[in-house]
Amino acid sequence: QVQLVESGGGLVQAGGSLRLSCAASGRTFSSYTMGWFRQAPGKEREFVAGISWNGGGSTYYADSVKGRFAISRDNAKNTVYLQMNSLKPEDTAVYYCAARPGITVVVSSVQYSTWGQGTQVTVSS
Repeated sequence: QVQLVESGGGLVQAGGSLRLSCAASGRTFSSYTMGWFRQAPGKEREFVAGISWNGGGSTYYADSVKGRFAISRDNAKNTVYLQMNSLKPEDTAVYYCAARPGITVVVSSVQYSTWGQGTQVTVSS
């Protein structure tokens, strides 16, 4: 079982950048596919980005962030990152890191078995 702790959120102006980190504990981190989700007030949790277990494999992005966000992982550090550039006010949300066993990136939150506590990202206009 893996435990997840996010960090790196904060307040940024539109057009700015933030990098979120998700530190995982557990020796099997490298065998998990990792995802980032977000949830804005009054909205459902939505998929943002995912990366397959072997790191150099598949990445997948929601259309709303494609070309602006980049997900990566460092299995040696048990950490997954979300680099967010050209931020927009509509990116404001609580961002969650999630893990699922296996090699396939999926967009459905119910497929992820482990979640972090979330980190707030606020983009001002």
